[in-house]
Amino acid sequence: MRLSAMTAISKLAPSAYDVAVSDLLRLGHELHATPSYKFDLAHMRTLLAELGNPQRRFASVLIAGTNGKGSTAATLHSILRAAGLRAALYTSPHLIRPNERIVVEDEAISDPEFAEMHNRVEHAAQKLVTSGELPWHPSFFEMLTAMAFEHFASCGIEIAVLEVGMGGRLDATNVADPCVSVVTDIALDHQNFLGHTLTEIAREKAGIIRPGGVVVTLPQHPQANDVIGNTILERNARGVSAVPYVPPVTPNAEEQLRERGYKLAVLGEEINVESPLIGRHQLRNVALAIAAALELKAFGFEIAPAQIEAGIRATRWPGRFQMIPAKGDRPETVLDVAHNPAGAWALRSAISQYYDGRPIIFVFGAMRDKAIDEIAEILFPLAEYVIATQAATPRAATPEQIREAAERVGAKTICENDVAAAIHRAQVLAAVRTGTVVVITGSIYIVGEALQQLA
Repeated sequence: MRLSAMTAISKLAPSAYDVAVSDLLRLGHELHATPSYKFDLAHMRTLLAELGNPQRRFASVLIAGTNGKGSTAATLHSILRAAGLRAALYTSPHLIRPNERIVVEDEAISDPEFAEMHNRVEHAAQKLVTSGELPWHPSFFEMLTAMAFEHFASCGIEIAVLEVGMGGRLDATNVADPCVSVVTDIALDHQNFLGHTLTEIAREKAGIIRPGGVVVTLPQHPQANDVIGNTILERNARGVSAVPYVPPVTPNAEEQLRERGYKLAVLGEEINVESPLIGRHQLRNVALAIAAALELKAFGFEIAPAQIEAGIRATRWPGRFQMIPAKGDRPETVLDVAHNPAGAWALRSAISQYYDGRPIIFVFGAMRDKAIDEIAEILFPLAEYVIATQAATPRAATPEQIREAAERVGAKTICENDVAAAIHRAQVLAAVRTGTVVVITGSIYIVGEALQQLA
């Protein structure tokens, strides 16, 4: 009896993985509850030095920007894998599980490995805090970044594609010494941390440009262009434009480009670019990935045109204008992370391109600190209904707060307190009118919870 009772208790005890995730989430909540928390790369370097500087045991590419950095990172990683390289990918945030952020070759870190990396980094952090070498415990993202570096080094990877979490200059990933830096499109976001103007935000993003280094980018807003260009000059870096790899697009040509691909000259050969990532903005992200891959070739990584073509075609990046066909009682559904105005404009453009004239129902939720009013003005005029909801996080705006923004633009709004109920309500409403499309968007937390429900 006693043995049986102990066995039952052990089954109820949380796993090492569950404990690790719980500890990390607690750190994340503490950060958002502590506005005075100061990021400092010196602290991150101290932590990594205690771990033996794992970030120095592999080459890397560092990608910053407001929108498109995740898509660019996923595409570049897929190209490197197609080239036969032992490549890793570090992205943020995750859709469903934090393991998604840390990928070696094509596999996310396993639960036991995740727990082991957490134990190693937590032991180092506690030792440094106790000795006074660190003034406070590392943040959620600093811990997770150190865990990724330690895992990548332990796996003996050749190169890692690292997506900046927020900003760039003080981001934990910026302790790496990248072969190539990439700056994607910059827009207003995270103003509480990065600044309230495009110029201020661009300065933070340009912080990943290394003296004498290589930076791949594309022309964008003039204020961002000025900052990036001046930073390149000040640091004597070499700027590489991805413009040669962006195809000319007319309003009627985008669907053809997506379905049949488009031709590009790469290293003197013609390739056919067929990306599964949908939307006109993705053409820019693919171009950045191609240009970065070609720069890596100059660093000695063997990458051929055919491998670039194959890698683009094999890219997987869920939750970014991800289409789920209608099936049974379930209407056609689109999931897309559009958590800032620039992302909302990209989503609106894609909806207009692929669903023009069809009834749209939005399931929408966002974090309190996002530009909800502006996003509502961009997206909600397209909607028959807006189902306002919230993700299971204390940072979420309430459905009532979203309804206020929706009603200001005249949208019919229904509030549901969780994502599952919101999706059910949207499906019921969609059944009334043939051809209705349900678009689930806003925060990545909303899209992640929706993917779990729809699965």
